[in-house]
Amino acid sequence: MSKIIAIHSFRGGTGKSNLTANLAVAIAQKGNRVAVVDTDLKSPGIHNLFHTDQIVIKNTLNDYLWHRSVIRETACDISSHIGIEGKGKLFLIPSSVSADEIARIEYEGYNVSLLNSGFRQLIAELNLDYLFIDTHPGLSRETLLSIAISDLLLVIMRPDCQDFEGTAVTIDVARQLKVRNMMLVVNKTPMRMDFSALQQKVEKTYNITLAGILPLSEDMVQLGSCGLFCLQYPNHPLTGMFKQIAEKAIMEICQLV
Repeated sequence: MSKIIAIHSFRGGTGKSNLTANLAVAIAQKGNRVAVVDTDLKSPGIHNLFHTDQIVIKNTLNDYLWHRSVIRETACDISSHIGIEGKGKLFLIPSSVSADEIARIEYEGYNVSLLNSGFRQLIAELNLDYLFIDTHPGLSRETLLSIAISDLLLVIMRPDCQDFEGTAVTIDVARQLKVRNMMLVVNKTPMRMDFSALQQKVEKTYNITLAGILPLSEDMVQLGSCGLFCLQYPNHPLTGMFKQIAEKAIMEICQLV
């Protein structure tokens, strides 16, 4: 049965899109059919990780929301482009980087209910095992929808006081929306921090499953969102951590069946 995984953060700059992309690839490499939807319509960017400048993209999520195309036409099969072979498939549904399109979203908004029907159509028409939603940071109508319909909500934060506070708000809202399952990822953790003490603080503060604590990686910073870390550094310890989080997410979500 297909599952929806929303990856969200209360603030920007947490590394949400990088986490989404690398987890999606790790799960697709295991032979699953996976799609990633960029719902950060006001500041899209996950497409950069997949080097979509080398691919012809005819339609974006914006085209679907403005009734210029059906949702299936916005899905770009990037499997071969990133080296996924066999049963596994990875589809990307990008948002437009056009200034005019972003301005229109900002000033006119759109019918948020279209997202829900679009997600369901993608799952059915692409025969997906997993649909990843890369959300817009903070709490907006589209974010609340993505959180509410998710089978698993992955909340990502940094070990920062503002993130601790904002994450508490996010988790409280998710509980009010009766999200079926939640996990937490702490990212960009300085190596000099006490990871054990941080884990205890996070678990005590939020009382949800901690999927992992990721270190602040100079290699990730140097890559600068110009590619997928797990493909550029397949043997890197951080890649191993991404795979561990992906396995934990699959195990957690399989318990819902």
